[in-house]
Amino acid sequence: MAVIGVDLGGTKVAAALFDRSGNIEAKVVKLLDGAEGEKVAGLVNEVILSLMAENPAQKIEAIGVCIPGIVYSKKDTVWAPNIPGWDNFPLKARIEAAVNNPGIIISIESDRTCYVLGEVWKGGAKGCDNVIYLAVGTGIGGGILIDGRVLHGHSDIVGATGWMALQNTYHEDYIPCGCFEHFASGNGIALQAQKALRCEKNYTGVLGGKPVEEVTTRDVFAAYEQGDLVARKVLDKAIEMWGMGAANLVSLFNPEKFIFGGGVFGPAAKFIPRIYNEACKWGQPISMKQVEFSASQVDGEAALYGAGYLAIRESWKVE
Repeated sequence: MAVIGVDLGGTKVAAALFDRSGNIEAKVVKLLDGAEGEKVAGLVNEVILSLMAENPAQKIEAIGVCIPGIVYSKKDTVWAPNIPGWDNFPLKARIEAAVNNPGIIISIESDRTCYVLGEVWKGGAKGCDNVIYLAVGTGIGGGILIDGRVLHGHSDIVGATGWMALQNTYHEDYIPCGCFEHFASGNGIALQAQKALRCEKNYTGVLGGKPVEEVTTRDVFAAYEQGDLVARKVLDKAIEMWGMGAANLVSLFNPEKFIFGGGVFGPAAKFIPRIYNEACKWGQPISMKQVEFSASQVDGEAALYGAGYLAIRESWKVE
């Protein structure tokens, strides 16, 4: 008995064959190469069918798929902002048609959901029923597991934490992505550094080695390590925002684990003690004493493991 987990990201789709214990027995990866719409669905089906063909002795019970967007559970369709043509796209129907086996359960969830499931299954939240996973990469999103259940909400948009209001007063710059994301996402950190550099007419620091518009988040972290004042100002602000955002989520949901992942954590993992101290200023004090902040232990593979665990959880329901 085995399941397949599929992680569809921004540049590639990865699929793995898992046994019931969570061991990866086979894996295949395909680059998207700019594919859109139906072609992306075709690549998803290609990696699934490849694993099935190469492992004919394995009876596949379920397939779990992680997508970088929203899964509309009431309609069995998906939306992914980085895939043109995926607006209410019937991905589940496409996979069902390709697999052509009604005995195989097919489940699709957002990357936020899969992140937290992956951490519960194979990472730093093993055995936990109350976990928040804050994914900080290009944007900011949260996977929320409460009392052993993933929260979805009325239209499956739970976890859009980038829109948390953490700064007064409102500014139109927040319109594209939200206040939290504007200051503390990967894109936001680079943007704040570029803004600061344009205002520093006499700046002579590390970040002055390239045109302002080319300064990246990676550059900001590297400059921080060299004591650059602009980098320190930008990342100190991000730390404050991560702490405030985490405090709000801890106060609302009372998790036992709060896990930071995504590309920014990463280099920002060393700031987690400072983030926790900042959160303690704002959060419900009993909840803050009970929660543990940590970096992801399966970062880079959290979504794939989460997709595998999603498949296993769904197969358990019918046993």
